[in-house]
Amino acid sequence: MDQPQRVSRRALLGGFAGAAAVGLAACSSSSGSPGPTTTSSTAARAKQSGVGTLPNPGAAAGTDQLPLIRNIVVVMLENHSYDNVLGMQRGRGEGFVLGKGGTPTATNPWPSTSVIPPSGGDSVLRAFPMPNPCQPEGHPYNTWDAFWDSYAGGKLDGFAASQSGPVSMGYIEPSILPFTNSLAAAFPVCDRYFCSVGAQTYPNRRFLMAGTSLGLLGDTFPSAAPPNGTVFQALDTHGISWKNYYSSLPSTLIWSYQAALPGFTSHLASNAAFLADAAAGTLPAVSLVDPDFDKQSQEDPQDVQYGDQFLAQVVNAVLASPQWPHTLLVWCYDESGGYYDHVPPPAAAVPDAVPPDVPAGGTPGSFDRYGFRVPAGIVSPYAKPDYVSHVVHDHTSVLKLIETKWNLPALTNRDAAADDLLDSVDLSRPPRFLKPPKLAASADPSVLAGCLSTGAGTIPPPSAVRPA
Repeated sequence: MDQPQRVSRRALLGGFAGAAAVGLAACSSSSGSPGPTTTSSTAARAKQSGVGTLPNPGAAAGTDQLPLIRNIVVVMLENHSYDNVLGMQRGRGEGFVLGKGGTPTATNPWPSTSVIPPSGGDSVLRAFPMPNPCQPEGHPYNTWDAFWDSYAGGKLDGFAASQSGPVSMGYIEPSILPFTNSLAAAFPVCDRYFCSVGAQTYPNRRFLMAGTSLGLLGDTFPSAAPPNGTVFQALDTHGISWKNYYSSLPSTLIWSYQAALPGFTSHLASNAAFLADAAAGTLPAVSLVDPDFDKQSQEDPQDVQYGDQFLAQVVNAVLASPQWPHTLLVWCYDESGGYYDHVPPPAAAVPDAVPPDVPAGGTPGSFDRYGFRVPAGIVSPYAKPDYVSHVVHDHTSVLKLIETKWNLPALTNRDAAADDLLDSVDLSRPPRFLKPPKLAASADPSVLAGCLSTGAGTIPPPSAVRPA
């Protein structure tokens, strides 16, 4: 199997965005206890619901159904599995099973036929802590083929042998991402939140915005528009305010045709504007906040500390905002990046009639299964204390949350079947987190500085490898 060719997100976005550069530049300068995994309720909703259905059929589309929640903020980072980021949290969510000495028991075969073979013949590779906050460039790599190779019919023993290679068994110690782990410990964490498809960033972010990737599996820009539009168009239809705040380039361009829509650029603003709007209490009804994709998103080969710092900046701005008493923030990662996770992704509702655009010689398949788990959680004054959500979610659950709030029609079968994330909040009693809890300080990249120039270290460490 050939190793995938890496193309920078900036190059892809930049290549598309040239025609809209003037407009973009103008905008950017403006201001619980563990339980079983179940999909029965999701399957039932899939049979009863469909495209165009309203969460509340007895109310008009666009009408407020959750008056206690006035603002929804969505923050999506990149390319890490639940086990990779939160697997070492104790007492919160289903992370790694630990053996003697508190080390994970998870292993994967690492045969000599692997894409990146071991030097000593057929081996077994156990989960290991990453040597430092940096990641090697190009690996792991979550292509459609790598997902199915890693999934291995549900055995989850193909990670090390796949395109992702041996770094897939690495995990990040909690001390490297102190704010992220503190956030997951203080507010509800979702340990059954799966990415929408076992594929790359763009298809998963398309699911976040439109409930479908329209067949897309890679990080490219086909021009076709989703037949039922995006959630942002639905918000516009009903006069509901929204903005995509960004640093490098806005992720809403992943539906590239949308940049040509009248008034689209009026919804784009800089991350500096987000901080100012949060402080002034003028955030729109829906905010999508993007990291700097070259530095803060946590995609390899970045230093993940910058992502921890970014997430802290966004969350702390919301906690300090005059709008905090009526805000719900969702944080998540777009896809697992090829990192190991021990929970098999369950079946999912097929979003539409568009099949995956599988390249010649690629693994055949359908959009009938989620990708691997990703870290995710809910931050709100109405959040349930000490709660872990074991409800199956994916990125279309964010769509369903927005649809539930404003009674918007489902865009595809996937979001029609999705759970709306509201199990993590209690709107029937006074808010428990009206006074925000004290969270850990974010990572300070200067303390462990240097790995961006010296590299990610020895991966895998010899101690994590044994003969098969």
